Amino acid sequence: TKHPNPKPTLHNLQHKSSSGTAEFSELASEQQQYTDISCHNLRSLKTNSNQNMMPSFHQLRRLKPTTALIALIIFIMNNLQSIHATTTTTKMAAAATTNTITQANNPQSCTNPTKFDFLNDLRSKYPHQPVFLQTVEEMALSIEPLFSDPVNGNFYKKAFLYLTEPERTISFHVPWMDDQGVQHVNRGWRVEFSSALGPYKGGLRFHPTVDDGILKFLGFEQIFKNSLTGLPLGGGKGGSDFDPKGKSEGEIRRFCESFMTELCRYIDASTDVPAGDIGVGGREIGYMYGTYKRLANKHGEGVLTGKSPLFGGIHLRPEATGFGTVYMAQHAIEDKLKRSLEGTRCAVSGSGNVAQFASKMLIEFGAKVVCVSDSNGVLVFEEGMTNSDLEQIILAKTVERARLSALETRVSGKYIPDHSPWTLPTLNVDFAFPCATQNEIDGKGANLLIQKGAMGVFEGANLPVTTEGQEVLRAHRDVLYIPGKAANAGGVGVSGLEMSQNASRTYWKREKVDAMLKDMMAGIYQQMKDNAGEDGTLEEGCNRAGFLKVAQALKELGWVY
Repeated sequence: TKHPNPKPTLHNLQHKSSSGTAEFSELASEQQQYTDISCHNLRSLKTNSNQNMMPSFHQLRRLKPTTALIALIIFIMNNLQSIHATTTTTKMAAAATTNTITQANNPQSCTNPTKFDFLNDLRSKYPHQPVFLQTVEEMALSIEPLFSDPVNGNFYKKAFLYLTEPERTISFHVPWMDDQGVQHVNRGWRVEFSSALGPYKGGLRFHPTVDDGILKFLGFEQIFKNSLTGLPLGGGKGGSDFDPKGKSEGEIRRFCESFMTELCRYIDASTDVPAGDIGVGGREIGYMYGTYKRLANKHGEGVLTGKSPLFGGIHLRPEATGFGTVYMAQHAIEDKLKRSLEGTRCAVSGSGNVAQFASKMLIEFGAKVVCVSDSNGVLVFEEGMTNSDLEQIILAKTVERARLSALETRVSGKYIPDHSPWTLPTLNVDFAFPCATQNEIDGKGANLLIQKGAMGVFEGANLPVTTEGQEVLRAHRDVLYIPGKAANAGGVGVSGLEMSQNASRTYWKREKVDAMLKDMMAGIYQQMKDNAGEDGTLEEGCNRAGFLKVAQALKELGWVY
């Protein structure tokens, strides 16, 4: 309706005619009921005995248009503060709920938001990737003195932040068909983290827990591990949430072929060179390399490592990670404790590739391997594992694809279900070799090791000790603690040697490769020791040595300044 009167101002509205004022006063006395309305009630227009609602359409239509407008203005003004407060409370509640869920799902992987303010942006972007944030903060703690350097501290912070974001993340789907003719689709990734030192280098993991956050954690660790080897290798990681357990040979082959059909677009001997990891052994590497050869028509290139020596692989690659972990332990024990591994009781977790060959080398050094494990339980050897026991374990895991529980009648050990080596209170241990997966030794497990008198922890797996477990080990500086960046670097080191062997079209004997591996692990130990200084730990020395080399490369390349 068009009104002849000019558009009223708020001041004029408050001084209306007596009739208008009377109507307004009638409604104004009623609107006092409406001032405590909540956001939820405002949206839903619902009420109950303890809540009043906004003016109804029926009430407003009885008034003159200008008076009705006044009523609405007063209602809105009176409720702005409560709306803002309720909205803020809702947001805070939602954030708290999200944080609670994250901590519940990852109780050992929560980060410290009060430490390292320059990482707050990273924390805000990736709260759903707690294991990645965990490894970033673990690294930051070890190199914290560098951030306070009066000359280069700001540069080190910038270099560190630069390295926390992958240069490239590739994701793709992997369709494959099972033996019954049913099609499945899994996810695949390749996280190309840093090429500062050379082509991206890191394994492929096939496991149902794999996602982009897990691969970022592994890829970030890989940067510094590769740096320590002394070889020109960048850092990367990849894989899929495909679960090889329970799959037939044909199903695994078809999946590997499909995976490589997409991955082959992004890899090259001078760009990105994947290898194996959990769920990806020589068989899977062979299937993927066979697919690559067909698609690319390139042969003899070092585009994948961990291949069979029949088509370009290197001797000792399957053994390298486990052997290298024991070689590293030997250096540290002889240097720091002035003793040898002979006669010591060593607990090994896992029963895959790394655990198998770590156990093999420990037995050769005269140590007693008192256990291995899988996700269902622990196989305990109180008097030490024999070579015959180890052969049965390797057979079960690589050929039969069986669980350790099926071996109790075939080996001298006793199977204990629903435990890990780090939860058995009666198992005495001198040295721990966690070779299974990330976050397997928590604070309680680390304390149990200390109570038993354990003298060292050597990580065959990547980040197998939780944040709380690391704090326990750091509090006992007399206990040797060497992180996976150094302890298990032998695997990627020999992969790098395989790349060199492929590039030179040569073939190296097993003895030569073993000698080069031993020399590499000795060099890594010396780097740790030199960078730890007089008062630092080997863990601190390891992380500083790996970071400083990459940071210097970033500076000289002009990527960080």
